[in-house]
Amino acid sequence: MKNYIIFDLEWNQSAHGKADSIEEFPFEIIEIGAVKLEKDYSISDEFHRLIRPQVYTQMHYAISEVTHMDMGELRHHGEKFTDAARSFIDWCGQDCIYCTWGSMDLTELQRNMKYFGVENPFPKPLFYYDVQKLYTLFYKDGVKPSLDAAVEELGLLEERSFHRALDDAYYTSKVLRQMIEELGEEQLLPYRSIDYYRIPDNKEEEIRIIFPDYSKYVSRVFPSKEEAMKERSVAEMKCYKCGRMLRKKIRWFTPNQKIYYGLAVCPEHGYLKGKVRMKRIDDLQVYVVKTLKLTDETGAQKIVHRKEELRKKRAQRSREKRKRLKREQKNS
Repeated sequence: MKNYIIFDLEWNQSAHGKADSIEEFPFEIIEIGAVKLEKDYSISDEFHRLIRPQVYTQMHYAISEVTHMDMGELRHHGEKFTDAARSFIDWCGQDCIYCTWGSMDLTELQRNMKYFGVENPFPKPLFYYDVQKLYTLFYKDGVKPSLDAAVEELGLLEERSFHRALDDAYYTSKVLRQMIEELGEEQLLPYRSIDYYRIPDNKEEEIRIIFPDYSKYVSRVFPSKEEAMKERSVAEMKCYKCGRMLRKKIRWFTPNQKIYYGLAVCPEHGYLKGKVRMKRIDDLQVYVVKTLKLTDETGAQKIVHRKEELRKKRAQRSREKRKRLKREQKNS
């Protein structure tokens, strides 16, 4: 069995708000907590380090309220991030499967590694398990719960606190084990998440992965949204069940230039709905995360209705603009 590493981070930020933050380094890690799992998903080992801040040396009030940590504790008991991070990677060992609650921890760990000059040891692409996502997928209806809410719902609450790294890693492991016991590995473990901190550098590195009930594609960087939507690999809709390239029933459209929707029909498997999310690199450059999922008549009609509503809103705005121009011309 590979090493399952469930870890959690606590981080600080500028006490004076975003204006005083370093753009490429908004959060500084101040605590790492992790547990390692046995074959039966019970805990075999623990890891914990406090980290002495070097950038944001005044505690943000919200971080202090949630974690009950203070700078005195970190200065006296913390170590340098470089030492803590290298110790953590050594402790994890080779051939690890990382698990977190939410999608931010791996990103912030790598961001801190880059800032402090620690070599990034993770494979590319980096797959992991987002336990919050798994819990939402199988137990909730699209609303992501907090860790403490999930722990309480599953009856796993113990005399341990929340919002400290080792405690949250411990509780995350309990939630994961409970889900595996109830659902089975075969149902749960195919749903891996993809870390987006290091995106594909070129077409050969682009990521395509098929899950039991949807497919996902992660693109390389494009110079603009318009260029991205011209790319065939972005615009195409392919049935992930049979691999057939499909003709679109509704071409890609967007209500906000951030998310695009589309609809196609597979002769064998029925309606296929698509969502393209534009992820910004900077003011112009983007990469794409596209998901395709089979749906029923009701789901297809929702896409049709969404496009019709968008058409009506645009027509209404055009009418209002024409009226405004007529008024301005009349008054001039």
